[in-house]
Amino acid sequence: MRQDGPLRSRYREILIAIVRAYIETGEPVGSRTISKLREDTLSPASVRNVMADLADEGYLSQPHTSAGRVPTDKAFQYYVASLGGQHMLSSESDRLRREFSGLDTIGARVERSSYLLMELTRNVGIAAAIPALSQELDQIELVPLSDNRVLMILATRDRMVRNRVVTLEEPAAPDELASIRNYVNRNFAGWQLGAARRELLRRLLEDRELYDAALRKLQTLYRMGLLEGDSSPEVHMEGASNLLGLDLHLTRETLRELLGALEQKRRLMELLDRFLEQPPGELAVRVGLEAAHPAMKGLVLIGMTVQLASGLPAKVAVLGPMRMHYERVMSAVIETSRALESARF
Repeated sequence: MRQDGPLRSRYREILIAIVRAYIETGEPVGSRTISKLREDTLSPASVRNVMADLADEGYLSQPHTSAGRVPTDKAFQYYVASLGGQHMLSSESDRLRREFSGLDTIGARVERSSYLLMELTRNVGIAAAIPALSQELDQIELVPLSDNRVLMILATRDRMVRNRVVTLEEPAAPDELASIRNYVNRNFAGWQLGAARRELLRRLLEDRELYDAALRKLQTLYRMGLLEGDSSPEVHMEGASNLLGLDLHLTRETLRELLGALEQKRRLMELLDRFLEQPPGELAVRVGLEAAHPAMKGLVLIGMTVQLASGLPAKVAVLGPMRMHYERVMSAVIETSRALESARF
């Protein structure tokens, strides 16, 4: 863009006006449209010259010779950078905080975040909590089920809860499971999971504190993953069906492939890790995601990393079309992140 002051300002104003007009209509924007929107006397011919320069510098494209101009990814990125910080109404911010205060686990709050982002923006809401490698045990619970099955519930002090159902070779009496639960909670609460498993194994080889029947069950449960943390992130997504109503110029097969990719936890985390690299608390906007998947060329990811009160890192984001209400979506991501980060148990 030209570097002299007045023209630089004019170029910026015209470019922003083009992006806004395109977001509103979805149609190529002509010089006459921009000229009518301006309060000064800049003629359509003058606007057309500016648009030609903007096109030369990669901010605009022209689908057809006689058509108007369409903003490129570069133009949308410039437009987003020009937006000042905007916040939601205090009533909506208060509502977000109330939503989280009524939930007592990290998993529930992360899942709720994805729904709230979808509801606030009418796009795709994504939220993920990433377990730390040094998770500390809060407590376990062992619940007898039918057919010799046992539900193992592991709660860590960062408020993550993991469930696993295992099948034993012989029935486990409720009092045996209660004895094992009490032993583990009494001896290992507050331990890092890896250290707890190593110490438990040592005691299984040396100690006989538990009576024989319960000890056999404890050995079996240990082999089946008792006190074994799950380092995979907890990922939730809401609103993928909102993509069906967008004009992404995709074939039915490609759209089906895109929706299938978004349903995979691993692909979602790759998307978040690749495009949300900013430090915690810093908003990121990524326009055009074809590097992640060819069908995402017309999509935008807006999100940020937050540090939860428990110390656990999390990511919240909105996936939507280039023609979105950026101020609204950016505000929703920021306020949801703040409410999630400030929530206490």
